[in-house]
Amino acid sequence: MIALESQTTTSSAPSLITPEEALSFLEGKEPLLSLVSRASEERFRYFGNRVRIHILDNIKNGYCPEDCGYCAQRKGGGSGIQEYSLKSEEQIWEDAKLAKANGAYRFCMVTSGRGPTDKAVDTLAKTISRINSELGMKVCLSAGILDAKKAQVLKDAGLDRYNHNLNTSESNYNEICSTHTFKDRLTTLEAASQANIGLCSGLIVGMGEQNSDLIQVAFELKRLGVISIPVNFFIPIKGHVIQSSSLTPEYCIRVLSVFRLVNPDSEIRIGAGREGHLGHLQSMALYVANSLFADGYLNVKGSEISQTMGLIKDCSMVPEFTEGIPQGWENFEKEFLYEEKNFPELYKFKK
Repeated sequence: MIALESQTTTSSAPSLITPEEALSFLEGKEPLLSLVSRASEERFRYFGNRVRIHILDNIKNGYCPEDCGYCAQRKGGGSGIQEYSLKSEEQIWEDAKLAKANGAYRFCMVTSGRGPTDKAVDTLAKTISRINSELGMKVCLSAGILDAKKAQVLKDAGLDRYNHNLNTSESNYNEICSTHTFKDRLTTLEAASQANIGLCSGLIVGMGEQNSDLIQVAFELKRLGVISIPVNFFIPIKGHVIQSSSLTPEYCIRVLSVFRLVNPDSEIRIGAGREGHLGHLQSMALYVANSLFADGYLNVKGSEISQTMGLIKDCSMVPEFTEGIPQGWENFEKEFLYEEKNFPELYKFKK
């Protein structure tokens, strides 16, 4: 039986592995295909062959007082990114329409900064209400630290999910940020949960953490009942102060599999860095995860929409729009390399 997302805002299925088993999987003590097979069984149990596409809209960029070491928008980062204040309601509306036309299941609005002001919350609430009522589209918001009052305003406007990533374990948090705490993040998630907003929270893999840190995050997300878990893989670009770890495609698949087995009924999303870190194993990752980002990330480019659709098609899966599987998907055709029109460009040696 495939679970319908609209019926619940929390994960309820129990973990299928222990922390000790999770550690052995990350250490490579289980053959990769055996691990993927086990995780894939749960993926298909709860989500069938559907893939949810999320498109990020960075509605406020830069001007951030926080010093998160993994972020190009951090204060004093000197990354050279374009900074701009909160987009207007009309700009966000146009972005949402385009996202829906491009196959997004959920529209994800992201703002920089420690947290939204009361005025910003009111503006965001109006925008969320309009996207819900006029586009019939699900909305996720990531706007930093939130209290119970602001969470309720957003819920009343129709907010579907609130994103606030744990990013790493509590024991490792001081290594990546000093301007707020792991507890601040937990408090925000608890405020959103109490307002009956579905939680979206995940992590960034490859920031110098230990396997034990990843396992702590996986089980903390299970404790919180997080229904949507983005698993990001660290992209080392200008402005970051984190020393990146070496990640192999196999290890990334193992991480995704562990998060699936700890949180079997949660939406596991392949987040930032999939193109570079997963490489040729991106298709395998979709047999474990049921969701991904398309059209880039906050400040880094990613796959084009057409490439993402092709990846889904290659796996014999289907994109899940807000209204369900789109009509005519079975007729979608990506460009075929060996079409006659491409022959002249395929020859290794030409006169």
